[in-house]
Amino acid sequence: MSDLDLHAHGHAPADAEEFQEHGVQRKLGGKTLKLIVAFSLLFSTYQLIVAAFSPLSSLVIRSLHVGFLLPLIFLLYPAFKGSKLSQVPWYDWLFAITGFALSFYHWIFEADLIVRAGDPSTADMVVGTIMVVMVFEAARRILGPALPIVCGTFLAYGMFGQYLPGVLAHRGYGFDQIVGQLYTGTEGIFGIPTMVSATYIFLFILFGAFLEHAGMINLFNSLALGLVGHAKGGPAKVAVISSGFMGTISGSGVANVLTVGQFTIPLMKRFGYTSVFAGAVEATASMGGQIMPPVMGAVAFIMAETLNVPYVEIVKAAVIPAVLYYCTAFWMVHLEAGRAGLSGLPKDQCPNPWRALKESWYLVLPLAALVGMLFHGFTPMFAGITGLALTAILILGASIAASLSKLAFRYVFWVAVGLAAATFTKWGIYPVLAVIAVLALGCLQVKGGMKTLHTIKMSLVDGAKQALPVGIACAIVGVIIGVLTLTGAASSFAGFILQVGETSLFLSLVLTMLVCLVLGMGIPTIPNYIITSSIAAPALLKLGVPLIVSHMFVFYFGIMADLTPPVALAAFAAASIAKDSPMKIGFKATQIAIAGFVIPYMAVYDPALMLQGQWTVPAVVYVVVKALLAITLWGAAAVGFLLTPLKPAERIVSAIAALMLVAAVPLTDEIGFAMTIAFFGWHVWQKRRLALA
Repeated sequence: MSDLDLHAHGHAPADAEEFQEHGVQRKLGGKTLKLIVAFSLLFSTYQLIVAAFSPLSSLVIRSLHVGFLLPLIFLLYPAFKGSKLSQVPWYDWLFAITGFALSFYHWIFEADLIVRAGDPSTADMVVGTIMVVMVFEAARRILGPALPIVCGTFLAYGMFGQYLPGVLAHRGYGFDQIVGQLYTGTEGIFGIPTMVSATYIFLFILFGAFLEHAGMINLFNSLALGLVGHAKGGPAKVAVISSGFMGTISGSGVANVLTVGQFTIPLMKRFGYTSVFAGAVEATASMGGQIMPPVMGAVAFIMAETLNVPYVEIVKAAVIPAVLYYCTAFWMVHLEAGRAGLSGLPKDQCPNPWRALKESWYLVLPLAALVGMLFHGFTPMFAGITGLALTAILILGASIAASLSKLAFRYVFWVAVGLAAATFTKWGIYPVLAVIAVLALGCLQVKGGMKTLHTIKMSLVDGAKQALPVGIACAIVGVIIGVLTLTGAASSFAGFILQVGETSLFLSLVLTMLVCLVLGMGIPTIPNYIITSSIAAPALLKLGVPLIVSHMFVFYFGIMADLTPPVALAAFAAASIAKDSPMKIGFKATQIAIAGFVIPYMAVYDPALMLQGQWTVPAVVYVVVKALLAITLWGAAAVGFLLTPLKPAERIVSAIAALMLVAAVPLTDEIGFAMTIAFFGWHVWQKRRLALA
């Protein structure tokens, strides 16, 4: 086994285990650990029952979802950094039990709460206050203080905003109105984001966890290594392609860094890249996973629900920008490799990508089924549960098939499993559950079957744990949405953007981008999108930006914000593996992604880039070619290298040409193309002159 294989199959280094994507986790054992595993399994089971059978009303589903999140966060994450990590103190047990018990309040008093909507009783007020406080504390523990402070500021505005001067003031609201808005209805902590977290998001996180356990990461790495490992700057290009593949099944950028990065970052360092650059490439490539269809980040589901459009419409709008994002990262890596004179891997160390695909092709089936169903109009919920069931059948079936001696028996076995699963089209989910149950029982009888069942169990546990930060972020941003809808404050900010937009749409876009980047310094992509889309996107719509484009603009820069210091989650994750400063990695990642900053602006000026408006194939081809040229020029200007190093004046010309191609004002395209031809001609001539000299 070569070094490469060791990296591909090895476990995370100790440093990476120390870095937790969100907060410091306790290291528990004994009965406490068994209880947490059992509770995580119960959480995943509850979510699967909700997805398959939808047995409860929407508000109860949301309330119980938050009820499962709170105990797990209080038991896994300590209140303070210096706390003992080996045991859970009594007050956290109390918080955990209280949070879980109170989540049943909406279920038990469902009818009463509907009757007294808008006029909460004392019990409603007490329970509501406790739940909101607990959501704030859970968010502080797992996501850090930034998001609770932002949400707390909005809550304070709701309670005391009447004392503010001038246009900032509102008419004033009683404590009962605030609690009623945040807890008893679907405007506050149980708003659309929590509903999406409790349905689609959890399913897709679970889907990603199952595919990871089934060995999808090794397949992605082998494919990427075989395809580009031997090219100039090969190891870094492997990171970009692996992360792009991984992004198709994982919507979390940080989880992407921590899985693919274990393999790609050490590989890049071994071939001469600095640890800062290695970490930055992985962070940049991983964050793109959130806009990479078919399984985009959780935001895509929230966007579909908010805009009331099919998920497939969001996927359609994201496809070209996502591919361009990865082209950007790939191009920047290529230029950096050229500037530093870094070569690729020896050809004999690169695996054969087609052999890897031949051996593990079946792992692609659930993903293909998922994509097919989404594009044929099935809901994400239905597609997600089907993809998940298929993955479970594949994992369990592969274990049994491996124990069958003759090839003919294996064929018969898989045909039988396929036919049994196909009855799904006629009788729904029940036959599929029966197939999974039969295969699970079969695994008890075959060699290696117990290990397979353990894999399934750990996939369910991991899925529940990965859902914690997303779920609690969705719940706490409900506070902002609740206060904004109660006070109408969002329209004031939108009015300001509209005033700026009357003089310049470009300034409005820059202002919106800055809000996204500033907010994103301290809070994750999901709350960032929810806050900025509820405030800025309506204003952009009034300025003539198509609805999906305005939301994608906000979303895109919300992702970029995860790369920009001081709080760059993806950079922190990469730093734990690269063993270097997260700040340096964050700045370098921003530099690598900088060419990608032009993409959302181009989409606003020419919506055909996101397949919006009255688009035609020639129009799309034209704008994509323009975007690729702009990225090429922007990258050359940022790195200072094309075929040979660039002088400062050449870099300025390159940047101006790129800018001309982005702005779709009369004559700018013509000027941009002319400058591009002149720049390339000059550069090629300079290179030849140097070669002859």
